[in-house]
Order: sequence, then structure tokens, then C-alpha cells
Amino acid sequence: MNSSSRILRSVAVAAAALVLALPALAETLYVQAGKVLAVPGEAPLGETTIIVTDGRIVSLTPGFQAPKDKKIRVIDLKDKYVLPGLIDSHVHLTSDAGGLAGQLEDVTLSPAAQAFNAWDNGMKTLRAGFTTVRNLGDGDGAVLALRDAVNDGQVTGPRILDAGASISASAGHMDGSLGFRDELREYFNTAGNTCSGADDCRRAVRLQVARGADVIKLATTGGVNSRIGAGLGKQMFEDEARAIVETAKLFGKKVSAHAHGADGIRLALLAGVDSIEHGTILDPETIDAFVASDAYYVPTLSTVNGYIERLEANPDAYEPDVKAKIEWRIGITGKSLETLYAAGVKIAFGTDAGVSKHGRNADEFELLVKFGMPPAEAIKAATVNAADLLGLSAEIGTLEPGKSADLIAVKGDPLKDVKVLKAVEFVMVRGGVAKE
Repeated sequence: MNSSSRILRSVAVAAAALVLALPALAETLYVQAGKVLAVPGEAPLGETTIIVTDGRIVSLTPGFQAPKDKKIRVIDLKDKYVLPGLIDSHVHLTSDAGGLAGQLEDVTLSPAAQAFNAWDNGMKTLRAGFTTVRNLGDGDGAVLALRDAVNDGQVTGPRILDAGASISASAGHMDGSLGFRDELREYFNTAGNTCSGADDCRRAVRLQVARGADVIKLATTGGVNSRIGAGLGKQMFEDEARAIVETAKLFGKKVSAHAHGADGIRLALLAGVDSIEHGTILDPETIDAFVASDAYYVPTLSTVNGYIERLEANPDAYEPDVKAKIEWRIGITGKSLETLYAAGVKIAFGTDAGVSKHGRNADEFELLVKFGMPPAEAIKAATVNAADLLGLSAEIGTLEPGKSADLIAVKGDPLKDVKVLKAVEFVMVRGGVAKE
């Protein structure tokens, strides 16, 4: 473990001293639920008792059962609708500052400060009912350390899969030196995540694997928030994209692709990525490539909420090149989802929280429904589908015996009105109660 990793790990341990951790797992819990969507996509269950032992679901039994042993805790959710813990496939936990404020954070926040931010944002996300997240990029390793601290039981937080630093072509979307003066750029490009040429891109992947990344993320196109007026089209050559995907697969890692422009989406799909994030611009050839692939589409519609709110608070929150792209993004959002859902492409829930506000991840449900997904399918995208995308279907995504006891409860029927998911009243993760 290098010195930076030791520092971040120490920060996580220090955070544990300040945090009320989950209570020690009871040997057995009885959860009495008024209604249960045990397997999203299938019919809900009526009155059910979910028995949990050592953090895992043992059984789902019809009716309200009571334990014979009076020492066993009974959790009364008789007036609630219980679902599997929700999954956000695209977050950035270290911050939710944007525009010029986000650029200022780049030069003022230490890795230690980012680690505390990541924990705080993780807790907002967990309390909102999202018991698992896929963190798609941070350069300093704060979320890698947080992931390990959560897994070790040192702090409370959602289950985290982390990509380390997102991989970008030099001068591409994830090049951290963009927007700074020439003589300063070397100080903002230290994550080793930028590459030029296939061999260098293989090196960049191997570095993130060595850091402990669970998944690899690359950017095949420009980005809305990139501090460069280079548009949203393809910014990586075919041999570079293929080198990244092939190297990731060599190490058994799934690959997520940031891609807005149709040419960059197609490039990523043909290279064999597992998911396309954003996917904003489509043409017939790209739609055909999506349908022919086995990739998931992660719409990240909630980004527009963050943009609109920041601009309402400060019309100059973004520099002109970025603001022009934001205004375009606001106008086009949702059109790709309408097209790809109708074409039968698999959809996984992801918000890009960090661009939008952490803890408000469930706002995405309203937008998914607005742009063509029935509530049942939107919920499935945040449970069954997202678990499949993350490679965690054996562990999460449904409430079935043997799986982790990750569950939430709301008032009202989310199959009729997804807005009830914005007011989660109970959260359990790994059998520990995180909110009640």
C-alpha cells in the first residue's frame, strides 16, 4: 500500500470514530411488510414476513409471522410497501459542486477532504434508499478507500463498486488538466488516466486495476462538463478503445463508456463495452449497433436537474463553452431513452449524481417514466437490471432467500406512482438498519 493509500485509509478509520455505525447484526430479524415487490417485473406479494439471519434473507413467508423467541427483533412495516434496495449505476461521490465551483474544488480540496465528502454523500444516497452504487470516477482514490472501509464495517455506507480514475484520451473529457494554465496542467494530470495510443491506453487500464478498481470507465467522446470547446463527438481512436476494453476484460473487469455523440457510442459498442452512459445522440446505425449488442443503456437524465438548479441560482455558474453544451443537453434529454427503450435495449438506472445532487437519486424515476418507461420497468431498471449490469445478481436486486438483506420501504404503491420512491422511510443494508 503506497503512502497516499495509507493516508486515505487512515482518514476512513478516523471517520469511523465520528460516525454512528450500523448496529451489530442481530442473529435474526423478522420484517413484517404490508406488501412486497420481491422480484421487480413480477407480481407483488401481499402481507409477508421476511426473515433475516446474519444479514441474509432466509425466507419470505405469507402473513405476519411472530418469532417464538421474544428476544428476536420484529420490524413493523405492516403499513409499508417493501422493495429491494435500489441501485444507482452512475454516481460520483466525492462532490456535487459543478461548473466553476467544481473547478475550484479541484485546487482546494485535499484527498482527505474528498474522502469525508464521499462518505457524507454516500450516506445521503443510502438514506434515500440506494443501498448499492457504482462510482464512475475520481482521481485521488477517496472512494476506493471508502469502499474498503464500508466493506470492513468501519463506517456505514452503501455497497460501492468503484472505477478508480476514468480513462480518457489526452485532451479528452476526463483529462483533469483541461481549463488550467499551461504551466499548471502537469499538476492536474497525475492520476495516470490519460493515454495516447493503444499501448499507452493498456497501461492506463492496468494502473486502475492495480489500484483496485472494480470496473473500468472510459470516455470515447467529449463531455458536457469538459472545459474545452471540442464538442461531443468521438475523441478516441478505434485501436485505443479496443485496447482499453480488451485489457479490462483480460482482468475480468466490466467496462462503462461515457459517450454522447453517435460516432463515439458506436465506437464503444463495437469495442465491447458493458454499458453506455448518457448516450445522447443517436442515428440509425448507432441504434442498430445498440440493438445488436448486449450492452445496457444508462440514461442519467437527472443531470439536467443539477444544471437547471445551478443556473437558476447563478447564470454564470458555468463558463461559456460549457454553458452552451448544457443548454443543448437540457433540450435533448430523454429523446434517446424514448428511442432505445422502444427498440428493446436494456436499461439500467443511473443518475450521474454529483452533477445532480446526492440524496435525490430517486428524481430519476420521474424522468424515466416521463420519457416512456412504465413505473414497473423503471423500478426493474434500478434493481434487477442494475444488479445484472454490476455483476451482482446473485447478491442483490431482488428479495430472495440467500441474498443480502438490502431492502427499503415506502408509503404508497410505487407501481402506480414512482414519486413515492422519493420519500423512502426505511432502509436496511446487509441486514443492518440504516434508516427507520
